[in-house]
Amino acid sequence: MHVVSLNKEASFKYEIIDTYICGIELKGTEVKSIRKGNVNIKDGFAIVLNGEVILKNVYIAPFEKGSYNNGKERRDIRLLLHKEEIMKILGRVSQDGLTLVPLKMGFEKDKVKLELALCKGKKLYDKRESIKKKEADIKIQRLMKG
Repeated sequence: MHVVSLNKEASFKYEIIDTYICGIELKGTEVKSIRKGNVNIKDGFAIVLNGEVILKNVYIAPFEKGSYNNGKERRDIRLLLHKEEIMKILGRVSQDGLTLVPLKMGFEKDKVKLELALCKGKKLYDKRESIKKKEADIKIQRLMKG
């Protein structure tokens, strides 16, 4: 997948349990805007509503050479998943109290794809532990180089 937008905060804020690759239902010139990299998934999240997975709060800039076909900047976007996957996600979200967070958005064979993660929120001490582990990994890499 050719990654256009990446959510780096997701791995810090959440413990990633499972990931899904899904398609996105886009309108008008949104694909051209995404191809130029004018998209931000950092604040996005997904919910299951009426048997569909809806992506919310994702910013897709309007295409500057577009016309009336430009969509709204922040609109609800339907994600394309198989029915079995949606039912599995719905069960896990409702019972376990998990969250759906977008990790990556990119192109796979000229189609826009989104990597969606089923996550559990980290506590403060878990975040501190993640920072310590990351710093230790960086220190090891520096020692191996030098």
